[in-house]
Amino acid sequence: MPFLIGLLILIAPRLSIAAIWYFTAWFEGVFETALWPLLGFFFTPFTLLWYSVVENVYGGQWDTLQIVVGVIALLIDLSPSSSKRKKE
Repeated sequence: MPFLIGLLILIAPRLSIAAIWYFTAWFEGVFETALWPLLGFFFTPFTLLWYSVVENVYGGQWDTLQIVVGVIALLIDLSPSSSKRKKE
């Protein structure tokens, strides 16, 4: 079951964020304003998901593993998608 949840997050991160927000309380108390989750939803969904995991699972403790995975999530969010590339 956790494998399927992880696969859903990788396939549809925005749908996963909406489901987590609707069915759980993970985003409550993590952010002070609604601006950051909203910007994360539209621009950096993987980073938003990882930030909420670090805050809820690891208690907000940013060690080496959390930083490395956070950088990977940010690189995934900022990388160009293959659909935007010109096909020759």
